Amino acid sequence: MINGNRIFAMVTRDLINLRHNYDRLGDMFYWPAMDLVIWGLTGLYFVKQGQNELLLSVMLTGLIFWIVVWRSQYEININLLQEIWDRNLVNLFASPLTLNEWIISFLIFGLSKMIISLAFSGIIAFLLYHFSFFLYGFSLLPFVASLLLTGWAAGFIVAGLLIRFGSKVQTLAWTGVYLMVPFSAVFYSLSTLPSWAQVIASLTPPSYIFEGMREILFTGTVAYDKLLTSFLLNIVYLILSLWFFVFMFNKSRKLGLGRLI
Repeated sequence: MINGNRIFAMVTRDLINLRHNYDRLGDMFYWPAMDLVIWGLTGLYFVKQGQNELLLSVMLTGLIFWIVVWRSQYEININLLQEIWDRNLVNLFASPLTLNEWIISFLIFGLSKMIISLAFSGIIAFLLYHFSFFLYGFSLLPFVASLLLTGWAAGFIVAGLLIRFGSKVQTLAWTGVYLMVPFSAVFYSLSTLPSWAQVIASLTPPSYIFEGMREILFTGTVAYDKLLTSFLLNIVYLILSLWFFVFMFNKSRKLGLGRLI
């Protein structure tokens, strides 16, 4: 039985900790702002050199919506790492807190931070480049939802490795999801990729989302087939990633959570 009070207590604990953790507060705003300034100005430069004016919108769309994938993956992993660094995993699971409640609590907390980062990025893009991601209309919501599922699936795969091997593989918390970037068509069409990479991209859910977003920009139509394919792939990957995380957690628990550092 899932206890809502314990979930609320965990989320409240993380929010209190966030208020006093300037590193965690900073990375919610610093990296999105730097990406938008650097790559947004790069896109603006190309437009001023005579390139298609939609190029800037393509780059800003890729930057802003990749934040959904990155933050949703990163928050799962950094929350787990924080418990490992603080040597607090044993304390957590010596309490009545269940694994399901723990997972739900850091998904809620991570989702809240992702929404804040996404909103902040949207404001920066509008102030600097007069770009509004609301041009996607109501199709914005399923696109974001699909990218969120991608980030969660990647996050649980990395979390499974972290809970098994500890801080020895902690670099995956920052780099793991970026293995998908070349195959996700964030800034360019899938046709740009070589044939072998297109095969990998066809199994990568974000590639359908970013292709669909560009289709809206260039034609004004929503590719519901791409959206559906992305959701189906994400559901399969999320189920597998959750199974992998629970499997690795149970294996690590038998070996002793106290050994993780």
